Amino acid sequence: MLLTIDIGNTNITLGLYEGVKLGARWRLATDHERMPDEYGIQILGLLQHGGCSVAQLDGISMASVVPALTSRLQQACRWYFDRPLLTVDETIHTGITLLVDDPKTVGADRIVDAVAVHKLYGGPACVVDFGTATTFDAITAKGEYLGGAIAPGIGISAEALSSRTAKLPRVDLQMPPSVIGRNTVHGMQSGLMLGYISLVEGMVKRFKAELGPKMKVIATGGLAELVSENTKVFDILAPWLTLDGLRILWELNQEQHA
Repeated sequence: MLLTIDIGNTNITLGLYEGVKLGARWRLATDHERMPDEYGIQILGLLQHGGCSVAQLDGISMASVVPALTSRLQQACRWYFDRPLLTVDETIHTGITLLVDDPKTVGADRIVDAVAVHKLYGGPACVVDFGTATTFDAITAKGEYLGGAIAPGIGISAEALSSRTAKLPRVDLQMPPSVIGRNTVHGMQSGLMLGYISLVEGMVKRFKAELGPKMKVIATGGLAELVSENTKVFDILAPWLTLDGLRILWELNQEQHA
């Protein structure tokens, strides 16, 4: 079995693959204070919960956009699992071409998403990843990563709205009963959720103008399901796309981690 780990700014997402099939998967809060031993013990517990022993693991495929935690998770994997470990960076084989000014500056998660889309769905495509930031990534039919756009995530927007104003409260990220809010909470939810959906629809329209009318739109990330329920802009909902990409990259780099 393969353990995949995606280290994000808000969540750490893990999944177990048996072949190409994703089994147990988990989302954890990213904790900058946690030490390698703590992460190792926590992951051991998750594996046990998922019915997998360390002996059943063939390897680990990891991507991170949090440099301070990358080494801690690497240490935890070495100390507690002692299995081949693939960490996504600019040196590995991806099967796609990065047509950007400086490939080293592209987030590992964006590369992994692009690899998964190219392999599983083909292009041209736009990937919308709802994470701490909401990213839009463009992939051509030839597997060329063209770049994209980065916007504040819905959670960041909600935090900024409440923290930078004197009388606006924190609100749950859920759909309001109507566009026109009849109280402060519903008004904020309308602006945050429906306003954000309009942002996504507008950006997708602009991407399609550059990539062509055949562009596929794939939604992924923690809030992908909630957003997709309230817009018809997405062709494919793939909430675990990054984990699929980590599995594909593991397969592409067999010799490196053999």
